[in-house]
Amino acid sequence: MSNITAAEVNKLRTTTGAGMMDCKKALVEAEGNFELAIEILRKKGQKVAANRSDRESTEGAVIAVVNSDNTAGVVISLNCETDFVGKNEGFVKLANDFANLALNFTDKDAFLASDFGGITVAEKLIEQTGVIGEKIEIGAFERLEGAFINSYIHAGNGIATLVALSANVEGGAEAARNVAMQAAAMAPIALDEAGVDADTIAKEIEIAKDMLRQEGKPEAMIENIAKGKLGRFFKDNTLVNQDYIKDSSMSVAAYIKSVNADLKVTGFKRAALG
Repeated sequence: MSNITAAEVNKLRTTTGAGMMDCKKALVEAEGNFELAIEILRKKGQKVAANRSDRESTEGAVIAVVNSDNTAGVVISLNCETDFVGKNEGFVKLANDFANLALNFTDKDAFLASDFGGITVAEKLIEQTGVIGEKIEIGAFERLEGAFINSYIHAGNGIATLVALSANVEGGAEAARNVAMQAAAMAPIALDEAGVDADTIAKEIEIAKDMLRQEGKPEAMIENIAKGKLGRFFKDNTLVNQDYIKDSSMSVAAYIKSVNADLKVTGFKRAALG
Protein backbone atom coordinates (compact mmCIF):
# COMPACT_ATOMS: atom_id res chain seq x y z
CA MET A 1 0.00 0.00 0.00
CA SER A 2 1.36 3.42 -0.97
CA ASN A 3 2.36 5.84 1.78
CA ILE A 4 -0.25 8.55 1.23
CA THR A 5 0.49 11.86 2.95
CA ALA A 6 -2.05 14.25 4.48
CA ALA A 7 -0.90 16.93 2.01
CA GLU A 8 -1.76 14.67 -0.95
CA VAL A 9 -5.18 13.89 0.51
CA ASN A 10 -5.85 17.58 1.11
CA LYS A 11 -4.79 18.48 -2.44
CA LEU A 12 -7.24 15.92 -3.88
CA ARG A 13 -9.98 17.14 -1.57
CA THR A 14 -9.41 20.75 -2.66
CA THR A 15 -9.46 19.74 -6.33
CA THR A 16 -12.58 17.55 -6.25
CA GLY A 17 -14.52 18.61 -3.15
CA ALA A 18 -14.75 14.96 -2.06
CA GLY A 19 -14.52 13.95 1.60
CA MET A 20 -11.18 13.22 3.26
CA MET A 21 -11.75 9.48 3.58
CA ASP A 22 -12.97 9.16 -0.02
CA CYS A 23 -9.88 11.03 -1.19
CA LYS A 24 -7.55 8.83 0.87
CA LYS A 25 -9.22 5.65 -0.43
CA ALA A 26 -8.95 6.89 -4.02
CA LEU A 27 -5.25 7.72 -3.61
CA VAL A 28 -4.55 4.34 -2.03
CA GLU A 29 -6.38 2.57 -4.87
CA ALA A 30 -4.46 4.68 -7.40
CA GLU A 31 -1.16 3.93 -5.58
CA GLY A 32 -0.53 7.63 -5.17
CA ASN A 33 -1.26 8.60 -8.80
CA PHE A 34 -3.10 11.90 -8.46
CA GLU A 35 -4.78 11.91 -11.89
CA LEU A 36 -5.89 8.30 -11.52
CA ALA A 37 -7.34 9.11 -8.10
CA ILE A 38 -9.41 11.91 -9.65
CA GLU A 39 -10.66 9.44 -12.27
CA ILE A 40 -11.60 6.94 -9.54
CA LEU A 41 -13.65 9.59 -7.75
CA ARG A 42 -15.38 10.59 -11.02
CA LYS A 43 -16.31 6.97 -11.73
CA LYS A 44 -17.82 6.81 -8.25
CA GLY A 45 -19.87 9.87 -9.21
CA GLN A 46 -21.07 8.15 -12.37
CA LYS A 47 -22.24 5.14 -10.36
CA VAL A 48 -24.08 7.32 -7.84
CA ALA A 49 -25.62 9.36 -10.65
CA ALA A 50 -26.88 6.19 -12.36
CA ASN A 51 -28.37 4.89 -9.11
CA ARG A 52 -30.13 8.18 -8.37
CA SER A 53 -31.25 9.11 -11.89
CA ASP A 54 -34.92 8.59 -11.04
CA ARG A 55 -34.81 10.79 -7.92
CA GLU A 56 -36.52 14.19 -7.84
CA SER A 57 -34.17 17.17 -7.53
CA THR A 58 -36.52 19.97 -6.48
CA GLU A 59 -34.27 21.65 -3.90
CA GLY A 60 -31.11 23.64 -4.52
CA ALA A 61 -30.10 27.22 -5.29
CA VAL A 62 -31.34 29.65 -7.94
CA ILE A 63 -28.81 32.31 -8.93
CA ALA A 64 -29.11 35.38 -11.18
CA VAL A 65 -26.04 37.26 -12.44
CA VAL A 66 -25.62 40.24 -14.75
CA ASN A 67 -22.59 41.22 -16.84
CA SER A 68 -20.43 44.25 -16.05
CA ASP A 69 -22.24 46.66 -18.38
CA ASN A 70 -25.74 45.47 -17.37
CA THR A 71 -26.73 44.43 -20.90
CA ALA A 72 -27.06 40.66 -20.37
CA GLY A 73 -27.96 38.39 -17.51
CA VAL A 74 -28.63 34.75 -16.77
CA VAL A 75 -30.67 32.83 -14.21
CA ILE A 76 -29.80 29.22 -13.46
CA SER A 77 -30.84 26.72 -10.84
CA LEU A 78 -28.47 24.12 -9.46
CA ASN A 79 -30.83 21.42 -8.24
CA CYS A 80 -30.35 18.74 -5.60
CA GLU A 81 -32.58 16.40 -3.61
CA THR A 82 -32.64 17.94 -0.13
CA ASP A 83 -32.93 21.37 1.43
CA PHE A 84 -29.95 20.51 3.66
CA VAL A 85 -27.62 20.23 0.66
CA GLY A 86 -29.22 23.19 -1.12
CA LYS A 87 -28.32 25.51 1.75
CA ASN A 88 -24.75 24.22 2.11
CA GLU A 89 -22.19 27.00 1.64
CA GLY A 90 -20.09 24.95 -0.79
CA PHE A 91 -23.15 24.05 -2.86
CA VAL A 92 -24.25 27.70 -3.11
CA LYS A 93 -20.72 28.72 -4.10
CA LEU A 94 -20.74 26.09 -6.86
CA ALA A 95 -24.11 27.44 -8.07
CA ASN A 96 -22.63 30.95 -8.21
CA ASP A 97 -19.54 29.70 -10.06
CA PHE A 98 -21.78 27.98 -12.60
CA ALA A 99 -23.94 31.09 -13.01
CA ASN A 100 -20.93 33.30 -13.70
CA LEU A 101 -19.73 30.85 -16.33
CA ALA A 102 -23.24 30.58 -17.81
CA LEU A 103 -23.15 34.31 -18.64
CA ASN A 104 -20.90 33.39 -21.57
CA PHE A 105 -23.50 31.14 -23.23
CA THR A 106 -26.88 31.57 -24.87
CA ASP A 107 -28.25 28.08 -24.26
CA LYS A 108 -28.12 25.32 -21.69
CA ASP A 109 -26.54 22.65 -23.91
CA ALA A 110 -23.56 24.86 -24.80
CA PHE A 111 -23.13 25.72 -21.14
CA LEU A 112 -23.19 22.05 -20.05
CA ALA A 113 -20.52 21.26 -22.66
CA SER A 114 -18.26 24.14 -21.60
CA ASP A 115 -15.00 23.84 -19.66
CA PHE A 116 -15.11 23.99 -15.87
CA GLY A 117 -11.67 23.47 -14.36
CA GLY A 118 -10.51 21.02 -16.99
CA ILE A 119 -13.74 19.03 -17.29
CA THR A 120 -17.14 19.94 -18.70
CA VAL A 121 -19.93 21.35 -16.57
CA ALA A 122 -21.86 18.11 -17.20
CA GLU A 123 -18.92 16.07 -15.90
CA LYS A 124 -18.59 18.35 -12.87
CA LEU A 125 -22.25 17.69 -12.04
CA ILE A 126 -21.60 13.94 -12.11
CA GLU A 127 -18.47 14.39 -10.01
CA GLN A 128 -20.42 16.36 -7.40
CA THR A 129 -23.17 13.75 -7.39
CA GLY A 130 -20.54 11.31 -6.18
CA VAL A 131 -19.16 13.79 -3.65
CA ILE A 132 -22.53 14.80 -2.19
CA GLY A 133 -24.42 11.55 -2.69
CA GLU A 134 -27.48 13.24 -4.20
CA LYS A 135 -28.71 13.81 -7.73
CA ILE A 136 -27.22 17.16 -8.85
CA GLU A 137 -28.30 18.85 -12.08
CA ILE A 138 -28.85 22.18 -13.80
CA GLY A 139 -32.58 22.87 -13.85
CA ALA A 140 -33.48 26.31 -15.12
CA PHE A 141 -31.34 28.19 -17.64
CA GLU A 142 -32.76 31.57 -18.65
CA ARG A 143 -30.89 34.35 -20.47
CA LEU A 144 -32.00 37.95 -20.97
CA GLU A 145 -30.47 40.80 -22.97
CA GLY A 146 -31.45 44.46 -23.08
CA ALA A 147 -30.44 48.10 -22.82
CA PHE A 148 -30.26 47.82 -19.01
CA ILE A 149 -30.68 44.73 -16.85
CA ASN A 150 -30.75 44.18 -13.12
CA SER A 151 -31.41 41.14 -10.98
CA TYR A 152 -32.95 40.00 -7.72
CA ILE A 153 -32.33 36.84 -5.69
CA HIS A 154 -34.83 36.10 -2.96
CA ALA A 155 -33.46 35.22 0.49
CA GLY A 156 -32.61 31.52 0.62
CA ASN A 157 -31.89 31.31 -3.12
CA GLY A 158 -35.26 29.79 -3.91
CA ILE A 159 -36.30 32.37 -6.54
CA ALA A 160 -34.26 34.63 -8.82
CA THR A 161 -35.28 37.10 -11.51
CA LEU A 162 -33.92 39.39 -14.21
CA VAL A 163 -35.61 42.52 -15.57
CA ALA A 164 -34.67 44.49 -18.69
CA LEU A 165 -35.44 48.19 -19.19
CA SER A 166 -35.54 50.12 -22.46
CA ALA A 167 -32.70 52.46 -21.47
CA ASN A 168 -29.98 53.05 -18.89
CA VAL A 169 -31.31 56.11 -17.03
CA GLU A 170 -30.79 57.75 -13.66
CA GLY A 171 -32.67 55.71 -11.09
CA GLY A 172 -32.95 52.80 -13.50
CA ALA A 173 -30.88 50.36 -11.45
CA GLU A 174 -33.15 50.69 -8.42
CA ALA A 175 -36.27 50.61 -10.59
CA ALA A 176 -35.17 47.45 -12.40
CA ARG A 177 -34.37 45.76 -9.10
CA ASN A 178 -37.76 46.76 -7.68
CA VAL A 179 -39.53 45.29 -10.72
CA ALA A 180 -37.35 42.17 -10.49
CA MET A 181 -38.52 41.86 -6.87
CA GLN A 182 -42.11 42.24 -8.11
CA ALA A 183 -41.59 39.43 -10.63
CA ALA A 184 -40.19 37.20 -7.90
CA ALA A 185 -43.10 37.85 -5.54
CA MET A 186 -46.01 37.90 -7.99
CA ALA A 187 -44.91 35.26 -10.54
CA PRO A 188 -46.35 36.88 -13.70
CA ILE A 189 -46.85 34.53 -16.65
CA ALA A 190 -45.88 37.14 -19.27
CA LEU A 191 -44.59 40.68 -19.68
CA ASP A 192 -47.89 42.00 -21.13
CA GLU A 193 -51.04 40.87 -22.94
CA ALA A 194 -49.14 40.14 -26.15
CA GLY A 195 -46.97 37.62 -24.32
CA VAL A 196 -49.86 35.42 -23.15
CA ASP A 197 -50.26 32.42 -25.46
CA ALA A 198 -53.54 31.74 -27.24
CA ASP A 199 -54.18 28.47 -25.40
CA THR A 200 -54.01 30.21 -22.01
CA ILE A 201 -56.40 32.92 -23.18
CA ALA A 202 -58.85 30.34 -24.55
CA LYS A 203 -58.71 28.40 -21.29
CA GLU A 204 -59.41 31.53 -19.22
CA ILE A 205 -62.38 32.43 -21.46
CA GLU A 206 -63.85 28.94 -20.98
CA ILE A 207 -63.39 29.17 -17.19
CA ALA A 208 -65.14 32.55 -17.20
CA LYS A 209 -68.00 31.16 -19.32
CA ASP A 210 -68.53 28.24 -16.94
CA MET A 211 -68.68 30.61 -13.97
CA LEU A 212 -71.14 32.92 -15.77
CA ARG A 213 -73.41 29.99 -16.62
CA GLN A 214 -73.39 28.93 -12.97
CA GLU A 215 -74.41 32.50 -12.10
CA GLY A 216 -77.34 32.19 -14.52
CA LYS A 217 -76.22 34.77 -17.06
CA PRO A 218 -78.04 34.67 -20.43
CA GLU A 219 -76.16 32.55 -22.98
CA ALA A 220 -76.29 35.35 -25.57
CA MET A 221 -74.31 37.62 -23.24
CA ILE A 222 -71.78 35.10 -21.93
CA GLU A 223 -69.22 35.37 -24.76
CA ASN A 224 -68.81 39.14 -24.46
CA ILE A 225 -68.79 39.15 -20.66
CA ALA A 226 -66.19 36.38 -20.58
CA LYS A 227 -63.92 38.30 -22.95
CA GLY A 228 -64.34 41.35 -20.76
CA LYS A 229 -63.11 39.40 -17.76
CA LEU A 230 -59.79 38.86 -19.58
CA GLY A 231 -58.83 42.39 -18.59
CA ARG A 232 -58.73 41.35 -14.95
CA PHE A 233 -56.74 38.23 -15.82
CA PHE A 234 -54.14 40.32 -17.68
CA LYS A 235 -53.94 42.79 -14.77
CA ASP A 236 -53.27 40.01 -12.28
CA ASN A 237 -50.92 37.92 -14.40
CA THR A 238 -48.84 40.17 -16.69
CA LEU A 239 -45.92 42.03 -15.17
CA VAL A 240 -46.41 45.57 -16.49
CA ASN A 241 -50.17 45.52 -15.73
CA GLN A 242 -49.90 44.21 -12.17
CA ASP A 243 -50.37 46.57 -9.25
CA TYR A 244 -46.93 47.68 -8.11
CA ILE A 245 -46.27 45.90 -4.81
CA LYS A 246 -44.69 48.95 -3.15
CA ASP A 247 -47.56 51.27 -4.17
CA SER A 248 -50.80 49.60 -5.22
CA SER A 249 -52.20 52.91 -6.50
CA MET A 250 -50.17 52.44 -9.70
CA SER A 251 -49.30 49.65 -12.10
CA VAL A 252 -45.73 48.48 -12.70
CA ALA A 253 -45.78 50.28 -16.06
CA ALA A 254 -46.85 53.52 -14.33
CA TYR A 255 -44.14 53.11 -11.70
CA ILE A 256 -41.48 52.78 -14.40
CA LYS A 257 -42.81 55.91 -16.14
CA SER A 258 -42.57 57.77 -12.83
CA VAL A 259 -38.82 57.12 -12.94
CA ASN A 260 -38.52 58.30 -16.53
CA ALA A 261 -41.41 59.19 -18.84
CA ASP A 262 -39.90 57.28 -21.78
CA LEU A 263 -38.82 54.21 -19.79
CA LYS A 264 -40.40 50.77 -20.35
CA VAL A 265 -39.91 47.22 -19.10
CA THR A 266 -38.82 45.21 -22.15
CA GLY A 267 -38.42 41.75 -20.67
CA PHE A 268 -38.02 39.55 -17.61
CA LYS A 269 -36.95 36.05 -16.65
CA ARG A 270 -37.90 34.17 -13.50
CA ALA A 271 -36.81 30.82 -12.10
CA ALA A 272 -37.87 29.11 -8.88
CA LEU A 273 -37.32 25.80 -7.13
CA GLY A 274 -40.03 23.18 -7.01
